[in-house]
Amino acid sequence: MEKFFSAIQNMFSIPELRKRILFTLGLLAIYRLGAHVAAPGIDKVRLEQMWGEVSGTLLGVLDLFSGGNFRTISVFALGVMPYITASIIMQLMPVLSPAVKRIQEEGEVGRQKLNQYTRYLTVVLCTVQTFFVATWLSRNGIITNSWPATLMIVVTLTTGTIFVMWLGEQITERGVGNGISLLIFAGIVIGLPNAVLQVSGRVGAGDAMQTLGVVFLVAVLVALIAVIVYIESARRKIPITYASRRVGNQTFQGQETSLPLKINMGGVIPVIFASSVLAMPQTILSAFPPDQNDPNATWSKIHAFFQQFHGGDPYYELVFISLIVIFTFFYITIVFNVDDVSDNLRKHGGFIAGIRPGAPTADYLNTILTRLTTVGAIYLALVCFIPQVLLSGFRVARLPFIGETLDAFLSSTPGLSWIPTGLGYQFFFGGTSLLILVGVAMDTAAQIEAQLVMRNYEGFLGAGSRLRGRRN
Repeated sequence: MEKFFSAIQNMFSIPELRKRILFTLGLLAIYRLGAHVAAPGIDKVRLEQMWGEVSGTLLGVLDLFSGGNFRTISVFALGVMPYITASIIMQLMPVLSPAVKRIQEEGEVGRQKLNQYTRYLTVVLCTVQTFFVATWLSRNGIITNSWPATLMIVVTLTTGTIFVMWLGEQITERGVGNGISLLIFAGIVIGLPNAVLQVSGRVGAGDAMQTLGVVFLVAVLVALIAVIVYIESARRKIPITYASRRVGNQTFQGQETSLPLKINMGGVIPVIFASSVLAMPQTILSAFPPDQNDPNATWSKIHAFFQQFHGGDPYYELVFISLIVIFTFFYITIVFNVDDVSDNLRKHGGFIAGIRPGAPTADYLNTILTRLTTVGAIYLALVCFIPQVLLSGFRVARLPFIGETLDAFLSSTPGLSWIPTGLGYQFFFGGTSLLILVGVAMDTAAQIEAQLVMRNYEGFLGAGSRLRGRRN
């Protein structure tokens, strides 16, 4: 710990690094300040009533990544979600459009063009999303049902999102860490004080079982954080050899290097995809309520089924885990093209020892990538599933054939009675939040340590140690 606090002191003793850190903290403070500025014309009482009905829909997912801004419909209500969506679309576009792929291959100039296109797409997506949000607000009596009120919400929220995007880019360029990730980080971590108060209230009640439940929950979360740190830092290094080559009058000697492949190359993107897809049924059903006079109608039965289709429901968890695995393989196939990597190695004279260049190299990389992705998909599924079971439980009564019997057994067994219902906490840190928090913290700490080491200071772990972020 002494080395850690020494590194903290060194951070503020370097003028340039100190300015970057203070600049980042200042913009994060502005972002959090905007969370308390409500959009004009909002009926806060009616808005709070509506949130009790739509927390499991896409609006709930949107609120997570807006840092709670969407719940109050502040000027930053949409947060960075439109920018994230636009970035994901632009990552997928080179596969779908040869023209975009050619731009991507232009190097730094192409990257700047794609960044500009991402900004334009963010504005378009934000305008569309804010229009639907304004329509939802007006239909539910949260704002006046008129075109001026709708237009005001669209302009206000779109402007707020563009400003948030600008804040994120300024942090990335002139601050420390990835700006967009840090904005999400700040929005999630702001709920920590309420979570601590909730847990301390349970412990302060003096109930031994409640105290044991808190200890168990904290122990599991600490273990999950350790697993996330380990997996996110893990690399599968593939040795690459570059042969000697002559260019003009110069001879370049051969060298040995490695191609590091992460276990979890998809990051949190597959989880975001899976959460969004599972929230769609609730969103659609909330827009088309059932006929209260005919509870036996097909649409009413569908409503009744999906009312229980949320965290803790066995059917929900099965679909959720399956979608995470599917999206993990899909996303990594898009972002890491083994054929392109193989071609680039061949063009630059690189090869893997014992593997012929070209198609054999691509097949070899594909085999390794498939194994790593399998482990990464299982890891993502477990990290999201375990906190959800702890907090929401696992409603075994919904299982066919043995559900009721198993539910009765668990409910009557001391120490296992919490499984069907969960531990009863409205905790703020589910699996998705943990992945974001730990990943962003590792990235930011790695960048700060790189600045310290570059100026001959010891990093957070002391001399001879190197803290690696996800992108190193």
